[in-house]
Amino acid sequence: MDRRQAVDKVDELIDTYCRDCLLKAYFRKEYGKARAHRFCIKECTVGEEIRHYGEKLQ
Repeated sequence: MDRRQAVDKVDELIDTYCRDCLLKAYFRKEYGKARAHRFCIKECTVGEEIRHYGEKLQ
């Protein structure tokens, strides 16, 4: 998998799952942007997948 394919896959995941995520909206409203971001990166399965592709880019 080359860099372009990895970036395209990350964009696809974000567009499909993250744009209208209710959990992200809830955490952002109740706890703030930092808590919502931390949830997305550390606890969300889609965030784990995005992180996996990000590691391939390095």
